[in-house]
Order: sequence, then C-alpha cells, then structure tokens
Amino acid sequence: MPAPAAPSPSVTVRKALWKIPEAMELLSISRTVIYEQIRAGRLRTVKCGRTRLVPDTAIAEYVALLERETGR
Repeated sequence: MPAPAAPSPSVTVRKALWKIPEAMELLSISRTVIYEQIRAGRLRTVKCGRTRLVPDTAIAEYVALLERETGR
C-alpha cells in the first residue's frame, strides 16, 4: 500500500489565530504598537488560557480600518 501523498507545497493554509509575534510580523508593527492598538480597542484579541491571540479576521479588520483612515 503506497504512503499517503504529502500536501502540495503550493497549498497555503491560513491560520485562524495568530500569536502576538506573528501578528507583529504580518502587520509590520512593533510589539509596543500592537499592545497600544489592543488597549485602544483598534485590534481585537482573544485569550486561550494565558495566551493572547489575534484572530485572522481581526487582522483583516485592522488593515481595513487603517485603509479607511488613510482615505479620509
């Protein structure tokens, strides 16, 4: 019986939740700015135990917010 095929390298899996360092990299902003945006209510997060995570949808909403503000 042949082994199952490995996933194609061209397939991209999008995560539902990002750790803060990952969100920093995705948004190209510093840890300080990330936490300022969270405290200001501009970037939504969830907690899983003691870990703060940024939902993928919250990243898209934050980018849309920045785009709207730029268009003003």
